[in-house]
Amino acid sequence: MPRKARSMNLTQVSEWDDGKLRRKDDYLAAEEPLEIRIGDDPLSVTMRTPGHDPELAAGFLFTEGLIQRRDQILKLQNAEPQDDINPGNVIEAELATEAAPDFAKMKRHFFAASSCGICGKASIDSIRSRLLASPNPDFRLDADILLRLPDALRDSQDVFQRTGGLHAAALFDPNGKLLVLREDIGRHNAVDKVIGWALLEGRVPLSDSVLLVSGRGGFEIVQKAIVAGVPVVASVSAPSSLAVQLARELHLTLIGFLRGRRFVIYAGEERMAGKTQKVSRTPA
Repeated sequence: MPRKARSMNLTQVSEWDDGKLRRKDDYLAAEEPLEIRIGDDPLSVTMRTPGHDPELAAGFLFTEGLIQRRDQILKLQNAEPQDDINPGNVIEAELATEAAPDFAKMKRHFFAASSCGICGKASIDSIRSRLLASPNPDFRLDADILLRLPDALRDSQDVFQRTGGLHAAALFDPNGKLLVLREDIGRHNAVDKVIGWALLEGRVPLSDSVLLVSGRGGFEIVQKAIVAGVPVVASVSAPSSLAVQLARELHLTLIGFLRGRRFVIYAGEERMAGKTQKVSRTPA
């Protein structure tokens, strides 16, 4: 049987505090590789925080375009460990025949996506070629509800509160109710876990949901949200230029710097409901 996933490790550290040095216990966010296989063929390896691995694999397969529907996943399970080195760090997926990947093509894709050389135009074109639909145009979110979401995110981050070393992604309904939250060392992994949960629960497309991430709103996060049909993505930090470009092209509402009583709308202003006072434009 696979071992129980551990999201934290305990270690001894030395703390320097105003000239005084003392030994103490400290918690670290766990980081281990996860290999995703299609049958016996390795597809991808990602560094992640152990826990919710089937959700991570399902979300990855879905947001990367290998599958388009839940029923194309016939089986998803932890592989039996072959030795005592990193047992339980392999997920095996069995896919429907029509979803069987071209492994030569997939290896080139994942290599390119992880390199620094892939250009913005190629990234945008690869998303456009998948004929993705714009998220729900009728969704509306009250600004006061949006402002409450970061506190709900922080209050539910169990591992972060003990380690300070994890990103989080969470789904909320239009009334601000938390649907699911996942933590991981990688913000894109946290998003895949959330979307994977929704896919396995039969909730995709997420046409009436808000995705909140604890870090910046990068291109990969916007891409994954659009695949899952999420109409609003918010982050407590800044988005990237490519994320903004993709959000505007595919009409997703993208919000950054969601802190206190302030946020910045980079795309999709029409989905924000509630009382809003118009002010004059500030010169750039």
